[in-house]
Amino acid sequence: MARRQQGILTGMPFMANITPRTFVDDLGRKLYLAKAPTRIVSLAPSITEILFAIGLEPQIVGVTEFCDYPPEAKQKPKVGYTHPNIEVIVSLQPDLVLAPRSFLRADLLVKLEQLKIPTFIVDPESFEEIPSRIQLIGRMANRSASADAVAKAMKERIAAIRSKTEGLPRVRLLYVLNSQPLITVGPGSFIHHVIGLAGGVNIAGQASVPYPRLNMEVVLKEDPEIIVFPVGKADGVPSGDQQLWQQWPSLSAVKRGRLHQIPSDILNRPGPRIVEGLERLAIILHPEAFAASVAP
Repeated sequence: MARRQQGILTGMPFMANITPRTFVDDLGRKLYLAKAPTRIVSLAPSITEILFAIGLEPQIVGVTEFCDYPPEAKQKPKVGYTHPNIEVIVSLQPDLVLAPRSFLRADLLVKLEQLKIPTFIVDPESFEEIPSRIQLIGRMANRSASADAVAKAMKERIAAIRSKTEGLPRVRLLYVLNSQPLITVGPGSFIHHVIGLAGGVNIAGQASVPYPRLNMEVVLKEDPEIIVFPVGKADGVPSGDQQLWQQWPSLSAVKRGRLHQIPSDILNRPGPRIVEGLERLAIILHPEAFAASVAP
């Protein structure tokens, strides 16, 4: 189908009389924008949440099947998730596709480039990068004021949480992404940084990959004082898998009954609500420091 000219290209600027804005994505690719996008497809729940948070709901023309927050996101056209439907994306005539690194397949990015559909990878690797990615999307879409306000509010809340946990003893924590096999978070993942900010020590902190597999020998040796399970409709650790940890009564976390749940969508998504996830995790680790704020 013929595509109308959007004035936005993934190559060099085509209009000499317009100074384009240049943006670099998390793959190091340059994107040249001659004007703010007006039709955006989001390929991650976290990106969708960012777009809504900075006032870009009218510009969103497509989202993934798992984009469920805010509730209005459920009403947007769906383009798939791990296997985005390229025909649906093209039919929506986007002038910008925002995607995480994990969405990439060997052929998909090439196909989007062949169709001259600008695609920008947003994939923060650390917690500290999340506010800056919100601001980056804001600059791309001429929503800098809103994006800066969201980022500022996040940073202020992070500072307040950090002030309560600084100086407290670090608590050994295991964050269970998957039970069979046992997969957790390591350096290079933003959740690893969240654990540290919340006042914990990630028992997989010496891993060489962001999402390592652990065997029980390592877990028993590191002896986590707290085990945290993400839970939710779309992803999370089933309750049956959580109960299986009771077979390891020598673990400090099991012995003391410190097995906790946390909503997966506030901690597994690198978006505006991750600060809520940070606070929930800090309360789990150091309830005494937050007693006044959580008291009924």
